[in-house]
Amino acid sequence: MKKVLYFPTEKKESWQSFIELKVKELKRGLIEINSGNWQLKCRDIIYLKNLCERYNLTIVSINSYIPETIISANSLGFESSLELEFAEKSKRTFDNEIINSLQSPSTFFHQGTLRSGESLDVNEDLLILGDVNPGAIVSAGGNVMIWGRLLGIAHAGKHGNDHAKITALQLRPVQLRISNKIARGPKEKPEQGLAEEALIEEGVIVIKPAKNS
Repeated sequence: MKKVLYFPTEKKESWQSFIELKVKELKRGLIEINSGNWQLKCRDIIYLKNLCERYNLTIVSINSYIPETIISANSLGFESSLELEFAEKSKRTFDNEIINSLQSPSTFFHQGTLRSGESLDVNEDLLILGDVNPGAIVSAGGNVMIWGRLLGIAHAGKHGNDHAKITALQLRPVQLRISNKIARGPKEKPEQGLAEEALIEEGVIVIKPAKNS
């Protein structure tokens, strides 16, 4: 039977000490991590994985109120889920680009992976929490932000916006389009947990580490 391990609700102590005590109380089996409003980076999740394995526990999913935690979990191959309701209630405590996008009326939000044959076409900015698989197509009038892997086709600034960007945890698309420019994704794998962005510089599409990763 799957168990759920909750992080402390208040940040008065180290979550590492709290979680280690909780893990010791659990028996072997499957475990779901709910980190609440604690932001976890890749190294934190690796620490959790190693700690759980020490006590014969296997992490099956990671839930969080923080989008960056979901990005880190996805990059390490964990199933994960973003709790949007809490993020909206607590939006004043977050001032990063992702939460601002979630709050913005000019951003269309989609949660879930787009599979081959599926498409998503919007006039505003587009934020996707999930992968865009080969054979899937997404397009937006503004920026395209994919907190997952871009393996299909993405078009940002479709109405001629040369300042639009495409951001993803992994940019490995069949094709990238920004305004009227077209490019393919790089073959090299990105650094683990490092988001990438594509934008137009000097008339061509370039790909570089995302500024807010």
